Amino acid sequence: MHRADPRPHKIDVGVGVYRDETGETPVMRAVKAAETRLLAEQRTKSYLGAEGDQGFTDRLADVALGQPLATDTRITGVQTPGGTGALRLAAELLARAGATFVWVGAPTWPNHGPIFREAGLVVRTHAYFDTAQSRIDFAAFVDSLAEARFGDVVLLHGCCHNPTGTAFSPGEWDELTQLFLARGLIPLIDLAYQGLGLGLDEDAAGMRAMLAAVPEALVAYSCDKNFALYRERVGALWVQAATPAAAVPIRETLLVLARSLWSMPPDHGAATVRLILDDPALKAEWRAELTSMCARINGLRSALGASHPALAPIADQQGLFALLPIDENAVSQLRERHAIYMPASGRINIAGLQLETIESFAAALSPYLPRY
Repeated sequence: MHRADPRPHKIDVGVGVYRDETGETPVMRAVKAAETRLLAEQRTKSYLGAEGDQGFTDRLADVALGQPLATDTRITGVQTPGGTGALRLAAELLARAGATFVWVGAPTWPNHGPIFREAGLVVRTHAYFDTAQSRIDFAAFVDSLAEARFGDVVLLHGCCHNPTGTAFSPGEWDELTQLFLARGLIPLIDLAYQGLGLGLDEDAAGMRAMLAAVPEALVAYSCDKNFALYRERVGALWVQAATPAAAVPIRETLLVLARSLWSMPPDHGAATVRLILDDPALKAEWRAELTSMCARINGLRSALGASHPALAPIADQQGLFALLPIDENAVSQLRERHAIYMPASGRINIAGLQLETIESFAAALSPYLPRY
């Protein structure tokens, strides 16, 4: 509908990809440089194993987990086709291990439920977001997990929650960790936007603290956003076992499951990331580009939050997304009257805006927002 709309002032805040100030989703400079090197130096297109590019998985662990895989032999990791592949592989592993229930917040990324259900798991919903206040209802979240039982899996967004843009405070991460330990719950952490909230280390700090405390956990990771490698489908799954000995059969099972799901993961994107993380100059350039992307998003958040009292919480949220306090009828009216396109839920991609469009966007929203 957006493509077919002839109005020149149209705005697309629907598609969940990073966009620069010109509205484009560019290939990062570090990615281009690594791809150029890959083109010149790659000697074969032979299959990878089911584990994928192990160099990629090891080096990415340093970025995500804050330590090389060899540092903690309880953790094993494999490459996956995007974060979605990582989640599906995690779901299959959990089902194979005898897990039954996966708890997800309301709302969450719409694909979470289907991924887990297709693996045979039962999806249960817990409270998470206070729509009226545009914030996490942490007390309701904790209360609703009272029904969770030992061995149940709880999905957590590592940072930059999709679709609400919220994030746990350090204190909330600590409280969740103690709850998981006391109740024997297993965290499955979806880390899809590292570096687009507050920074690479800041966005992973809560997750890392939890991993240091709990015996078992799973981390599903996507490079689609922070390396802008959307169509290359680059991801990883790490599983933390209770002991180094337990990690061995887990890895064997991961490889059997991966072989049946996609046989071998695609190589190009993962090799590109590995080359970037192997080269100090390329890694520094990538981090600088990512910092610039993060700053642009946060600048847009500040401007949008200042445009109307009902939008003020957006300034304190993180990442690409925010959930507007409007209903489906308002979404339809915004599309028809103002050429503003978003999903019916009111979830917007902050990076779909430019500073010069904030004022008109907020003016169009104003009649549909709560009155203050």
